[in-house]
Amino acid sequence: MAGSRVVSEVRARDKDVKITAFGAEAWQPYNRVLLSNVVAGTSSPDQVRLLDPRWYADHGVTARLGVPVIAIDRDCQTVVAADGTREPYDVLVLATGSEPVVPPIPGVQRATAFRTLDDCERIREAATSARSAVVVGGGLLGIEAARGLAGRGVPVTLLHLAGHLMERQLDEEAGLILRETLGALGVAIRTGVTVSAIRERHVEMAGGELIDADLVVLACGVRPVVGLARDAGLEVERGVVVDDEMRTDDPSIFAIGECAQHAGRVYGLVAPGWEQASVVADLVTGADKGARYRGSRLVTRLKARSVELAAMGETQLTEDEAEIVRFSHRHTGTYRKLVIREGRLVGAILLGETSAVGTLTQLFDRGGPLPGDRTGLLFPDLAGVGGAAVADSPTRMPDSARVCQCNNVTKGQIRACWESGARNVEAVAAATRATTGCGSCRDAVEGIVGWLCEQEGVSA
Repeated sequence: MAGSRVVSEVRARDKDVKITAFGAEAWQPYNRVLLSNVVAGTSSPDQVRLLDPRWYADHGVTARLGVPVIAIDRDCQTVVAADGTREPYDVLVLATGSEPVVPPIPGVQRATAFRTLDDCERIREAATSARSAVVVGGGLLGIEAARGLAGRGVPVTLLHLAGHLMERQLDEEAGLILRETLGALGVAIRTGVTVSAIRERHVEMAGGELIDADLVVLACGVRPVVGLARDAGLEVERGVVVDDEMRTDDPSIFAIGECAQHAGRVYGLVAPGWEQASVVADLVTGADKGARYRGSRLVTRLKARSVELAAMGETQLTEDEAEIVRFSHRHTGTYRKLVIREGRLVGAILLGETSAVGTLTQLFDRGGPLPGDRTGLLFPDLAGVGGAAVADSPTRMPDSARVCQCNNVTKGQIRACWESGARNVEAVAAATRATTGCGSCRDAVEGIVGWLCEQEGVSA
């Protein structure tokens, strides 16, 4: 996703620079964020493409899809491809992404990792005849895979090593409510368990317990793909080390996306990769020689049908470390939590109905002061407290409000597109890329477009 983005960003700034794109996968660039929809059967592979199949040819880009690069010759400024060809470069951008973590247990070759579109195809094919499935890993991808399989009518058990689901993003109570929500949707969940082996039609737990599984899906985390960079002698820690220009210690080589490590951090979400791609495009084309990447503030959205979840920032702080505002209603699957320090929002969890996410994301991004009455932040529909509801009503939302987090699209940009003739979500997406990342902003974009059409008395 980061690689295709930097190509399109460079071409948008410079129509003439020669661009060659190598990709290990034979597929046209696609949106990994939406792969759970492919598993669930609610989207086809064509519907998660990032670029039209003709885009490369139409824009003068040489695309070597299905041809991985196996070496970088820095002395000659050349990359060596698996088919033996050598391609010279003035500027090289590494966007090698991540690879799934596969636990070293007996029988693991019988399982399928959940990472690529090919993985999705294998999972979908196996699901057509599977009488039972096990998903190993209760993070974001594992939950989305399990929900997708359950939606296909396959009995699913999700096994997770930690004590509660999504332990990096959620506190224990939110993890418990999420578990109960998923349970009601047909996903059986076991936490605090270890898988010791994968048998012919079972998963074996530490202690010998067997769980039926015709299909086993692995979602045990990912690690940056850094072998190419390491073999070329570039500085590598967890990821390929880069500075604020996204340059490695070789000034001709950049790294972006999940393989890059900036200021000690590797980002595993789409928005940072796209922000980094924009910086690199500005620098290599000269469009903005002062462009710098300063890090990202992440909002994690769960993309599983019938489950609404958003988490951001420091969600694990205690009452001794921060001001905590919390509402919990297990019966309805609702949990809302604000983490406030020095009058600023530094973290939040919204599980269940998430109408407040627009406002909270803005406050989290900008670090602005919060209203004295925190209740309006948790329940923006009850009253407009200190401007808390502005992000959830097109009428009162300022044009500067960011609607699409992945692509940094504001309400003002959507309005400008509408005024230029974009009368539906698809037209707005084509012009701004809003909704093309995690897809969680689609309802908001539809609301704004619908409101604008209503105001002017035109059809959407």
